[in-house]
Amino acid sequence: MNLIKALRLEATPSSSHRVISLAGAGGKTTLMFKLGKGFIQSGLPQTILTATTHLGSWQIPLADHHLIADQWSIERQLTHLKGTILITGPIQGQRCLPVGEKPLSILLAWSKSKNLPLIIEADGSRNRSFKAPAEHEPPIPAFSDVVIYIAGLSALGLPLNSQFVHRPELVSRICGLPMDSDISSNTFVRLITDPGGGRKNIPAKARRIAFLNQADTDFLQSAGGEIANSLLRDFDSVVIGSLHQDRYLTIESVAGILLAAGESRRFGSPKQLLDWKGKSFIRHIAETGLKGGLKPMIVVSGDHASELTEALKNLEVQIVYNHEYRLGQGTSIRKGIETLPAGTGAAVFLLADQPQIPAALLKALIDVHARELPKILAPLVQSDRRGNPVLFDRAVFSDLLDLKGDAGGRALFEKHPVDYLPWHDEMILLDVDRPADYQRLIESL
Repeated sequence: MNLIKALRLEATPSSSHRVISLAGAGGKTTLMFKLGKGFIQSGLPQTILTATTHLGSWQIPLADHHLIADQWSIERQLTHLKGTILITGPIQGQRCLPVGEKPLSILLAWSKSKNLPLIIEADGSRNRSFKAPAEHEPPIPAFSDVVIYIAGLSALGLPLNSQFVHRPELVSRICGLPMDSDISSNTFVRLITDPGGGRKNIPAKARRIAFLNQADTDFLQSAGGEIANSLLRDFDSVVIGSLHQDRYLTIESVAGILLAAGESRRFGSPKQLLDWKGKSFIRHIAETGLKGGLKPMIVVSGDHASELTEALKNLEVQIVYNHEYRLGQGTSIRKGIETLPAGTGAAVFLLADQPQIPAALLKALIDVHARELPKILAPLVQSDRRGNPVLFDRAVFSDLLDLKGDAGGRALFEKHPVDYLPWHDEMILLDVDRPADYQRLIESL
């Protein structure tokens, strides 16, 4: 998965303009130039790069063109240039000064008029992998659409001092960690989620991404995964990756939507309340979703709503009632998608007549989604038999909201590419439509 896809920054013909600001430490400048070149490779004619902080002058050759900010001639100079264009303030010794407010407003207007991304390095870290912001930092423009906060995982296990950390005394104060103590995963979480640390000066409307860079070893990738789940409360997504090796994982909230509104007409009684291993179908499936890492876990009810609510008592689930459940499954799918919190990366749809689905399958779907961000991901048995549950990425949520009547998610299979997860167990193909199916399921024990 390439960097731009991992960050969900793909440009489209109608929506290529966005302001992307970079803060933190551990690879901001490298990220800025990689993003710039990535947008050019995707087909854009120009990417504008700039900085509201000092930039090392030795980094200028990384851009295709370099301009000194001049409010009287910026637009004229940009008119005929192609590729990545770096605009800075004047060069003083080994540093380029930040651009001023007026040139920055001109660059914003230019990027909007040309439907181009504007990428801003908005923090300084003196080549350290970890830092805390001073009172005047980070200078993130209020008009930023996306803010990427970067932290270098190479700092894990190193002592908290100025040799490895920029402004270590501030990190010590924010995290309650004594100077020269080893930096732990908990230190990363506390600093990145603190309002005076990684969340500082991020505009309220901006999408927040935490980028755990320098995951160059299996150990650091694993440590990044442990950190990531604790960051999702405060960030829309967490990318674990290595700009050096060009590999990335996107960690997002993957919700579970349990469709349990049906009337069970063919079965003759509410299937959701049938017994499976001493528990009702509905409770067993909800518990499996939680064990499999689906969060939030949403249950869409309709028929027999009060009994379902009682069956789910004391579980960490959100129950929503679908007033239109008699019109078909499409209405329950819409209800589930409408209930999702902002920032949800994907949703896995669970069926109320499949209690045998294992948590391991749910975890496997989440893992593949993190590696590849497929639009639709379904398990495949014996190379030709598609099973449930199916994962739908946020990129197709709008299409799910357009479903009518009894149309299910499979209606999207012809519109979007479907990726498949090979699975070994034929039992995931069974759903309980009739009493004979239930008997077969019981016998499978």
